[in-house]
Amino acid sequence: MDSNTVNGTAPRGALARSTEGIATSPHTLATEAGLAVLREGGNAIEAAIAMGACLAVTYPHFTGLGGDAFMIVADATGRVRTLSGIGQAAARLPDYHGSIPMRGPGSMLTTAATVDTWGQAHAISRAECGGTMDWGALLEPAIRLARDGFPITPSQRFWLDFRADEMDALPGVAARFLRDGQVPADGTTIRQPDLATSLESIAEHGHRDFYEGRLAARIAAGLAAAGSPLTADDLAATAARVEEPLRMAYRGGELLSHRPPTQGITTLEIMGILERFDLAAVAEGSADHYHLLVEAVKLAFIDRNRHLADPDFCDVPIDRLLSAGHLSGSAATIDRSRARAWPHAFRNGDTVFLAAADRHGNAVSMLQTVYYDWGSGEAVGDTGMLWHNRGAAFSLDPSHPNVLAPGKRPFHTLNPGMYLKDGRARLLYGTQGADGQPQTLAAILTRLIDYGMDPLAALARPRFLLGRTFSDSRDTLKLEEDAGIEVFAELARRGHEISPIAAHSPLAGHPGAIAIDAQGFSGAHDPRSDGVALGL
Repeated sequence: MDSNTVNGTAPRGALARSTEGIATSPHTLATEAGLAVLREGGNAIEAAIAMGACLAVTYPHFTGLGGDAFMIVADATGRVRTLSGIGQAAARLPDYHGSIPMRGPGSMLTTAATVDTWGQAHAISRAECGGTMDWGALLEPAIRLARDGFPITPSQRFWLDFRADEMDALPGVAARFLRDGQVPADGTTIRQPDLATSLESIAEHGHRDFYEGRLAARIAAGLAAAGSPLTADDLAATAARVEEPLRMAYRGGELLSHRPPTQGITTLEIMGILERFDLAAVAEGSADHYHLLVEAVKLAFIDRNRHLADPDFCDVPIDRLLSAGHLSGSAATIDRSRARAWPHAFRNGDTVFLAAADRHGNAVSMLQTVYYDWGSGEAVGDTGMLWHNRGAAFSLDPSHPNVLAPGKRPFHTLNPGMYLKDGRARLLYGTQGADGQPQTLAAILTRLIDYGMDPLAALARPRFLLGRTFSDSRDTLKLEEDAGIEVFAELARRGHEISPIAAHSPLAGHPGAIAIDAQGFSGAHDPRSDGVALGL
């Protein structure tokens, strides 16, 4: 056990170390559940499933059974595959009359693939990674937390406070998480018996109970009662995809991400552009460092907004966007002394990152989401679930590649990542934050890889966010104040319109990271979050 851990717990902001196994998530109780799986001899995949299920209970504002999920899994042989759990649009869609609602029944137009992602991952664990733990046992900690309760988190209270004036549009949230119409006080126990019953059904009957069994019938009835266009047939057609990852060479290793319609390609494009610069000659945290990061982000986002959508419905030029010629050409357009103008739209969204690695060589990097905080805001009958609003990410412009269509998967901001060296996983990383995800990852990866920082140091350093946010509608560069006065002044001189944000601001994302080397594992979760990493 790491010296920063005591009796199985660790303070926020601690660096966990271990030679046996490690887990990280944005909620201590979820991380402890993952660590317990590793302690009982389970593998990293099994630990990730247990953590993901717990987070569906303890972080209902950012994830849940009614959302989507993504995994990158590396096994002891060095084989890597991704699981892309994206629910598809309803087969029969209403006329949205010019716009898709951001909340409410009209936003509940795609199915939810988180549970199928867990189920397929469990099958991979059993068949190929030596997994022995029973499916139901992995869900038991989540069932217990839903039934017996847990203390409300600061993060949950923040998002209840933040949306306090919008509760009429979030009836499922108000009914389940307010107390007499008020945000619960610190220390209040949150119990979700209906959700516990749904989890028990999945544990007993298997993950497809969510899509084709008795629970599926209850879900379909709840969706219909809420006014969603989704049907039982839509649920039955839902399945996560197991795919080969996208790969990008970087500093002698390989960065891995999910295929479209996720923006994994965007993170890879940013890093491919940055590899064209000698960051070893650039001081970490300097104006030069931030300028290069921001300018690479702008170029990759322009490509993303032009091309990214479900490749089953349109051509996404993956090979061209990740080609050496395109990346070198993009890098050549960066003016080291002047910022490119940036009047582009920002995409909202929230999620949770979790990761685990075991002593056998298995590793998992994972994200789960309900899109906006609290998703659609609508409950699904008596199932205890809130349904996500990821369908609101579609466009209604018929010329846009991400235009809404029956059965289509929406553009997804989620992109957990993995870095390989010598064919083995060396870094696991991911973050909350929609458009902020590739930006946060670029800052963290340069610090981990180019500057050799440990996970805690890399996560704690100042970060930025380009574009609009839920609390600031200006298309400015948000930068944490502890970047320093000189950095602010020099970036402004180069033409960046900067809006300072507080040091360790929630706007900067809630990433986590695990590093793996010959000495073992080290990991941390962002000190801006409620999370923690724990090692055996």
